[in-house]
Amino acid sequence: MKKIEAVIRHYKLEDVKNALTAKNILGMTVTEVRGFGRQKGHKETYRGAEYTVDFMPKVKVEIVVADETVPTVLEIITQAARTGSVGDGKIFVSPISEVIRIRTGETGAGAI
Repeated sequence: MKKIEAVIRHYKLEDVKNALTAKNILGMTVTEVRGFGRQKGHKETYRGAEYTVDFMPKVKVEIVVADETVPTVLEIITQAARTGSVGDGKIFVSPISEVIRIRTGETGAGAI
């Protein structure tokens, strides 16, 4: 099993969710996050004072899938979240050693 974490633009979340659902990949956790990388933020003006916004708002999508599903999920997220501009985000893949469904006590891939 692998955990896929994708940090994407807010307005791409529905596209990613719909693309994954269309391929019958269900279950995700979404968190609002802030960060910076090459995008480096931007300048804004508030009541005449200029200031720099370093941390850009993003959304982090977390999905746990079976190993054989990983390439499909990565391709779906990459295609659905891409705009071609700096700031499109990143995808991280990590191994998961165990999953337990709290309600039933199921473990392993059956608990996903």
